Amino acid sequence: MKFKGRTVIVFILLTMTASVLVTLTAVDPSVMGKFSSRSGLVSAQNGSQGGLAKDESEKIDTVLSLIETKYLEKVDRANLIDGAINGMLGALGDPYSTYMEKKVADQFSESIEGSFTGIGAEVAMENGKITVVAPIRDSPAERAGLLPKDVLLSVNGESLDGLQLNEAVAKIRGPKGTKAKLQISRVGVSAPVQLVLTRDDIDVETVYASMLPDKIGKIEIRQFSMNTGERFTAELEKLEKQGMKGLIIDVRNNPGGVLPVVIGVAQPFIKAGEPIVQVEDRNGEVDKTLSKGTGKNYPISVLINKGSASASEVLAGALKEKAGANLIGETTFGKGTVQVSYNKVLKDGSLVKMTIAKWLTPDGNWIHTTGIKPDLEVLPPEFYSAPRLSKSETLQPEMLGDEVRSMQLMLAGLGYKLDRTDGYYSAGTLKAVKEFQHDAGLTETGKVDKNTAAKLEEQIITWVRDENNDKQLAAAVSDVKKRLGAK
Repeated sequence: MKFKGRTVIVFILLTMTASVLVTLTAVDPSVMGKFSSRSGLVSAQNGSQGGLAKDESEKIDTVLSLIETKYLEKVDRANLIDGAINGMLGALGDPYSTYMEKKVADQFSESIEGSFTGIGAEVAMENGKITVVAPIRDSPAERAGLLPKDVLLSVNGESLDGLQLNEAVAKIRGPKGTKAKLQISRVGVSAPVQLVLTRDDIDVETVYASMLPDKIGKIEIRQFSMNTGERFTAELEKLEKQGMKGLIIDVRNNPGGVLPVVIGVAQPFIKAGEPIVQVEDRNGEVDKTLSKGTGKNYPISVLINKGSASASEVLAGALKEKAGANLIGETTFGKGTVQVSYNKVLKDGSLVKMTIAKWLTPDGNWIHTTGIKPDLEVLPPEFYSAPRLSKSETLQPEMLGDEVRSMQLMLAGLGYKLDRTDGYYSAGTLKAVKEFQHDAGLTETGKVDKNTAAKLEEQIITWVRDENNDKQLAAAVSDVKKRLGAK
């Protein structure tokens, strides 16, 4: 499968935070300096903490021997070793440090350039729970209504409780066309939400650009993958040649990417000598990456939301603090750490991805767990966070529940008048349903059966994809126009 002229990443699994494409990852020693994976490894091997002491080694060997000789059933020795490594990394309490055995590590490496299938979302381990960072745009995950901060409870009836991140991902991935029935927990929803997704090829073009009215350019960055920088530069130059007067950069639901790439994207907007990002090691020593750019003379707005994580936050912080950009939307996810992958030294094809530093904004702010607040908060419509309708039960008057509330919020989002949106199927709800059925060419039963639910969700998706309904984008356009007029 080849796609010319654009970046393509297709996921064979539910994209993990451990992926080099979706985690703020240091892959270039020239950028990371003393933080490079190799130098860190050498110091660990030669230092006082670089290996097991005799008593530690004997303790581990003793337990391994006991299991192999005394345990009730025969065990796979490789599984025991993998489990021990998973246990060490789990003891760090860091959701971004993880171990991948050879099979998963191979998929991880191939995901940089390969063709894969999956549901298209990034997850992290937070407080022992498999938590969604962001769904990939136009993926099965996004179409089914998976949201940032959703907690995955089970897949196809198998609980994910107590599993390592890579173990959970292994249960979620699968061949194209197969179903993944997810049970999730969502803040503000009392009962677990059921979503059924069909795994598919996830074609991710990372950069989309367009010229809006009044010569305002818009560039959407969906991920910071290996050649996103080249694509961004090319699209920016096109817009500037067309006479662009102001720019909107959209990193909503962008889960992150490679550190050198986001530095390259930010650099043209920040004057030479100013910091783009700072990286602080375990000893508190800080390396600053200074810009070699010239800056731009047009206003910039950056669209952010709670799915904007990691590299997206690096860009937002840098442009806000050093390029005069305004941030529009919602508070970001809050991932302020940097990971490095260690694979060759393990010699068997497995891989350890480990947090080795934290990153700070140009002014020295650490946004980990708190995120970056927008200059102008613009929240999406309520139905964005409402669970999709299961279609397994017909909704009708006098019913009460989260599905009724979701249906009410969708109708309200489409402009139908309701007397309440609290989950009670009222007389006003009945009237709105009949009006919707009439407008959609359906039988006016006043009940939301499978056909009515499918048509309702179809129209909601169409509404969401219409840029004219994007209040956050409209606010960014207004912000750029205001600053253009102030010049």
